Amino acid sequence: MAFGAVGVASAAVPTGSSQLRNAVTVGGILQHERALQAIADDNDDTRASGTPGYDASADYVARKLNAAGYNVRRQEFDYDLFIENSDPVLDPTDPDLAPYTPGDTADDDFSTMSYSGSGDVTAELQAVGGIIIPSPGGSASGCTADDFAGFEVGNIALIQRGTCTFREKVDNAVEAGAVGVVIFNEGNVVPDDDRVGNLFGTLDPPQVDIPVVGTSFEVGQELYNLVQEGPVTLRLAVDATVDERTTENVIANSKMGRPDRVAFSGAHLDSVLEGPGINDNGSGSATLLEIAEEMSELGIQPRNKVRFAFWGAEESGLIGSDYYVSQLSKSQLKNIAAYLNYDMVGSPNYVRFVYDGDGSEFGTVGPNGSDIVENVFNDYFASQNLPTEPTEFDGRSDYDAFTAAGIPAGGLFTGAEGIKTEAEARVYGGLAGVAYDPCYHQACDSFTPVADGADAATYRALREEYDLEGNLNRKALREMSDAAAHATITFAQTTSAVNGTNQDSSTSSSAAKYHGSLLQR
Repeated sequence: MAFGAVGVASAAVPTGSSQLRNAVTVGGILQHERALQAIADDNDDTRASGTPGYDASADYVARKLNAAGYNVRRQEFDYDLFIENSDPVLDPTDPDLAPYTPGDTADDDFSTMSYSGSGDVTAELQAVGGIIIPSPGGSASGCTADDFAGFEVGNIALIQRGTCTFREKVDNAVEAGAVGVVIFNEGNVVPDDDRVGNLFGTLDPPQVDIPVVGTSFEVGQELYNLVQEGPVTLRLAVDATVDERTTENVIANSKMGRPDRVAFSGAHLDSVLEGPGINDNGSGSATLLEIAEEMSELGIQPRNKVRFAFWGAEESGLIGSDYYVSQLSKSQLKNIAAYLNYDMVGSPNYVRFVYDGDGSEFGTVGPNGSDIVENVFNDYFASQNLPTEPTEFDGRSDYDAFTAAGIPAGGLFTGAEGIKTEAEARVYGGLAGVAYDPCYHQACDSFTPVADGADAATYRALREEYDLEGNLNRKALREMSDAAAHATITFAQTTSAVNGTNQDSSTSSSAAKYHGSLLQR
């Protein structure tokens, strides 16, 4: 059957979304999630782009979409896969202190930044201008050549996170003659973002020539204080390579609907190398696949063309979505009415985050029409008496290429490595002081998190309140998939323009970059 017209300006939930919402079930989503887990189980516990696990994931999604009657295209592209061959080393040798602990959790001391160079250097550590301790935010350390005034060639640079991209800081350090870089977390509190714990960052390809690591604020503050007291010699070692790989996006289009008004939804399909990615981003991919299948099963005839994308190489720097948008003509860009992004919608310690399209909370305004996208989600949740929190357009996921091209965008997010606050715990339940996803970018982002390394006490406490299915929260999946289904049908059936008249000239005001769920600033 065909749904009637659905306007995008009304705060009430149109009855036309209820049938699709009822058809989209957590059971259906989990069926796809279990298939993705089985694929990871058969492929070295990963579904990262450029691996057989990703290829099998793309095969699975394409097969399901073809069976549901969509026009499916598999878009191949080449990219550089960053591979860390062994654990990095960060060891103060003079004064002789215990080496810092590398790892992939927020509680570890430091981690290698993606696209760091390889090298094993022992040199004096030198603090770069602009460091603020304690930090209120906005540190510009290392962002200009002036910050390196007096920097000694052959030293290791100590730089604080903030303001500009990590790549800019590192490029400035290389220009100043640094043989290595340590970038430490900023230390201020930011909603749904951890600026205190271990700093996971990416420099983006090409690979730089010197070793670069990110550390917690605590480690950076300790090193900074040591430098103020006297010379500090540090050993910094990274063993990493870059391998050129071929991977793909899977794109599905409805056979019906206006081609000049495309309702576009996307989620990245790849995991990190470290694990199967059942929440990040099996949850977004499985949710979109369930919505696509149920729209077909219900015989929905969309007024506007509906497009679903399953992106590759997101975890390597949003490469798949960037490539897709770069291949569109101006007319093809204008035909996209709005882009809706779903990257992690089943976090075990979740919050209902909606992207701040109008910039009212964070000052980062999306392209013209992004406020309407935000309102569609917020109005839906309000109709269900479900509070939401805003999250910033910070460039951290695949909407980034669309907002940069002036396309209205928005989406949903249930939290990653950020720490749930006391205020959020009072509203949403769960554990304050614990990450929204304690298994973010780890092997335990799976159907057996405790067996795969998650803290048993944390998951026991979460299960006392939530109905967890492995590293997934059933309650979060139900609420977010209902909202995603509602937004999908809303934009599929609207007769109104989303963006007004100046989409092509509108751009996001964000200067931030967070690629592949790894911080770039």
